[in-house]
This record gives sequence, C-alpha cells and structure tokens, in this order.
Amino acid sequence: MMPFRSVLPGSGPRPGARALLPLLVTSLMVAPAQAADLLTITRDALDNNAELASARAQLGSVEAGRDVERGDLLPQVNASGQLAHNREYQSQTSPLAARFGTGSETGDDAYNSGALTLEATQALFDARNGAEVEQADRQIDQQTYQLAATEQQVLIDVASAYFDILRAHEILEARRAQERAIGRQLEQAREQFDVGLIAITEVEEAQARFDQSRAERIAAESDLQVSFEALERLTGTRYDSIESLKEAMPVTPPDPRRRDAWVEKALDNNPLVLASQAGVEVSRSGVDIAQAQRLPVVEAFANYNYSDNDRDSVEGENSASQVGVGVSLPLYTGGRTTASIRQSTYALEASQYDFESQRRDTVQQVRSLFTQVSNDVTTVEARAQAIVSNQSALDATRAGYEVGTRNIVDVLNAEQNLYDAVADYADARFSYVTNLLTLRQQSGTLNVEAIEALNAWLDEEQGVSFTLPEEGEGDRYEAALEIGDPPRPAD
Repeated sequence: MMPFRSVLPGSGPRPGARALLPLLVTSLMVAPAQAADLLTITRDALDNNAELASARAQLGSVEAGRDVERGDLLPQVNASGQLAHNREYQSQTSPLAARFGTGSETGDDAYNSGALTLEATQALFDARNGAEVEQADRQIDQQTYQLAATEQQVLIDVASAYFDILRAHEILEARRAQERAIGRQLEQAREQFDVGLIAITEVEEAQARFDQSRAERIAAESDLQVSFEALERLTGTRYDSIESLKEAMPVTPPDPRRRDAWVEKALDNNPLVLASQAGVEVSRSGVDIAQAQRLPVVEAFANYNYSDNDRDSVEGENSASQVGVGVSLPLYTGGRTTASIRQSTYALEASQYDFESQRRDTVQQVRSLFTQVSNDVTTVEARAQAIVSNQSALDATRAGYEVGTRNIVDVLNAEQNLYDAVADYADARFSYVTNLLTLRQQSGTLNVEAIEALNAWLDEEQGVSFTLPEEGEGDRYEAALEIGDPPRPAD
C-alpha cells in the first residue's frame, strides 16, 4: 500500500485542487507553545483516570482477600483473661429454731478471683479453607485481567477523544470555509441583482444556503467544544491545545493482513476473554468449596488454664494444660450442603456460558473491525479523490455560470458538494485511525508503545485549540461579510 500522501489532491495536475486541501483540511490555528500530544495525555489518563484507579483498588482488595482466606490455614492463638470480685450470700435456719421461733443464722462471703486461658490451634486438614484460598487466587487472576481491560479501554477512550477533537476541528474548518465561500456567492448575487442581471429568487436561494452553512458551522463549533470536554473528563486536566495529525501519516491495511491471525491474537490476549475464562475457574473453585463441607476437619490444639482466688476456705492456685488432635465431621445440616453444591454447580454452568458469549463477541468484533479498517484504507483514498473531482466540478460550474449556461443553484450545489467532500475526507481519515486502535484493543495488543508509535505522526508545529467567542461578540463571519437582508422587488 502506497503512503497516503501519494493520493492527496496535490498529486493531481490541477493547481487549484493542489492548494485547496491544505487550506481546508490542515489546521489553520497557530498552536500554543505548550500544545499537548497524545502520549502526554495518555500518561495523564493512566495516572488520573477515575475508572482505572477504581480497578486498581479492586485488585488490591482481592489480593487482600486472599490473605484473609490464607489466614485460616495458619496457626490460631487466642488468649482470654478474667478478674472478678465475688460475693456469696447464705441463710440457714435450724429445725429447733423454727419450732420455738428463734432467729436463724446468716452470713456472707466476699472474695476476688482471676483466670487466664491460652489456646492454640493448627489446621491439619481443612478442605474447605484450602478451596477458598484456591478460589481467591483465581479471583486475583480474574481481577488482573479486568484491570488490563480497563487500562486498554482508557487508552482507546483517550485516543478516540483526541482524534474526535481533530476530526471536529477539520470539519469545522471546512464549514467555516464553506460559509465564507457561500457568503461571497451571496454578496455577488446581491450585486448582480442590483444591476438587473439575475432575479430575486437566485438571491434568496443564496441566502438560504448561507443560512444553512452558518447553522452547520455553529454545530461544528459545538462539536469541537464538546470533544474537548470529553477529553478533560478522562484525564481530569483541561488542555488548551493539542497537536494535529500530519498529512503524511500512512493509511495502510492492518498487519498481519489475515483476518484469522487477528482472531487468534484476540483469543490468546484479549483481557476480557481471559477474565471470563478465569471466572470459570473461580466458579469451579466454588463447587470445590461446597463439596468440601462434607469432609472432616482435623486440627491440632493446645491450651493452658490458670485460676486463683483469695477465698479463705479454698485459697490457692489452679492450673491445667491440654494437647491433642480434634476431628469434626458434619453428619446432617438440614440439606444445606446439598443445596450449596447445587447452587455452585449452576453458577459454574452460567460462567461457562458467559465465557462462550464473550469469546463469540470478541471474534465477531475482531472480524468486523478488520473488515472496517481494510475498507477504511480505500475509503480514505476515495474521499481524497472526491475532493479533486468536486473541485473540478465546481470550477466547471462556475465557468458555466459566467457564460450563462448554469445558474446560481448549480454553483451553490457544487460548493456544498466540495465542502461535504472535505468533511467526509476528514471523517474517513480519523475513523481509520480509531478503528485501527480499536482492532488492536480487541486483539489485546493495544498498549502505550502503540500509542507512542502513533504519537510520532503528530505535528508539533500545528495545533488545535478552541476558544469560545466573547459574550456579545456576535457572528464574526456575517459581520465581516456585512450581509444584510436580500433585496426584494417593489410592490
């Protein structure tokens, strides 16, 4: 595939067409000294993007969860102590005292006591805890792939927002040029009407086209402003200017040029596919956890007990220790274990279907994007040639208008077609770039290095910026043309 520059209108024989494209498509604004490039903005997003920061925190949470589960397999040591003040009340009555109505004997006893217990256990066999640790490991794998998918999504979102700005800017430049050209045509029509060369209907037709072009220019300005806002949302930083894309950037088919090769890459590297596959393993571990509830738990234990009190009748210290192995086995849990196994089995089945769905979706996305990028190459070439053809058509229509074989509607249609072709060319060019990056994302090969390679095709000398007009400034184009209401015939 030849470089894209070879198919630009400049390669044609017409000097007018050669001069048109740089004037209409290339950014006409002077770049500020600190215009940001794609690589800088991408790094800002990787550092400041909220969704990416959330994904990193989620991975940290899952990693901590594994340590929680692992703790159940390590020694457990507990200590407990007690200090108490005790008071006992006693009341005794003898049979003789009861017969003769004499008093009874009463008394109380107050004393202090203390106790200390130390206990240590170590799991020797606990299938459930072991399965929970295994599941936590699989969850870390899944969340790691999810983080990679989020990082790639940030890369494609930033690149898409960046090139949406450039696309909106070039379309805006085309619409501004269109408004100026049609404005000049309107002014010429007014002059011709004043000397009686044309009818009022042609002036009104030119006015209608001018109003339409003005509306299209205003919409294009709005699109450019919104594009800058979208980029700020991704990075948390406002950029006054960004670098434009060089015309010399090659537009070539995806490499490798076999669609199946991209599909194989995607199945091996797409982080969403890998995350879904890891999700199957997480669910399989859930089945192991449920089945392990039927197995015995064996643990070693040791404990030491110490107690003391200052009671007069039994004053003294007591201590005891114990070392042994304990076994527990659930015999019947009311059907809970069986239901848990059935529940986790269904969850495993659902995760397998989710994985298959993600795999099919990825294959379809890669195939569609490969076809789209391949078509984008020829579309860009065709759009560039359409500019040359429409420029030639406009020149011929203007010549016919001069000699009276064409009317102003024909000229206005030719003007509209030319600037539509310029806007379509800009749209096709940046669609190629974003579609190619999206293809890399779906294949799991989009990374900072790919962004850096694309960044090399940005022009440091040309930048794109957007400044809102001052309040009350009015329409500078209409004011500059000094176009008023079209003249109307007298009653």
